[in-house]
Amino acid sequence: MNSADLLQLCRRLLDTDAVPVAWHPGHAGTHVLRATTAMDGEVIVKPHRSHERHTQEVHAYRRWVPALGDRAPRLLATADDPPAIVITAVPGAPLNQRRLDPEAEQDAYRQAGRLLKTLHVAGPPRLEPDWTAWLAQRAEYWIHQAGDHITPDARAEVRAHMRALQDLAALPAVPCHLDFMPRNMIYGDDGIVRLIDFEHSRYDLPARDLVRLATRIWPIRPDLRDGFLHEYGQLSAADHEVLEHCAYLDALTRHRQQPRR
Repeated sequence: MNSADLLQLCRRLLDTDAVPVAWHPGHAGTHVLRATTAMDGEVIVKPHRSHERHTQEVHAYRRWVPALGDRAPRLLATADDPPAIVITAVPGAPLNQRRLDPEAEQDAYRQAGRLLKTLHVAGPPRLEPDWTAWLAQRAEYWIHQAGDHITPDARAEVRAHMRALQDLAALPAVPCHLDFMPRNMIYGDDGIVRLIDFEHSRYDLPARDLVRLATRIWPIRPDLRDGFLHEYGQLSAADHEVLEHCAYLDALTRHRQQPRR
């Protein structure tokens, strides 16, 4: 959808006098429109790449995101054809685009720990279905998608870690964000961190939300890890095992488009 289409959608769903403010790039070639409205101020009109993503994000906004209060956008309107949502705009810029002193950055990660902890208890934990078996099946899907872009040794390594994951005792799943990275943490001029982009949200193992932080950021910034875990809570032995094994799944999905070296 182009900017004119999104503006028309905003005017149809929310405010006939909505005025465009900015046009922002999204993920995988998508774009979102920022517009201003009479009743709700600045809003974001976000189209979805698929009905699955649309359904997941709408469900998250209706069931789990309200637990975050003013630390996340509010859902204002939805459309099924084309799949899109209108949400309130939150002030600030993505945390990964901010230049903060170490103390402010540590505080931002403490806030992020509180946000994720709140999200993870926004719905009751579930033991069924078997989440570790489901993740192992997903790994096979991504191995197939990668084809010759990964080596036989790499495939064997991923499968070994998925078998180890399945061998763990039954683990509860909770509401997860599943794209929990600084680009989705909006840092405001008031020093407040707010969480956005819930289109990947679903029930999953809570440690899955920490894999990208644990593999991409914390190794070089242990101070940010300590600040985050101070608010989120210390990880269990099972959490550490999930992190270790699922890091291979995350690497597989991240690098599936890269040619074999």
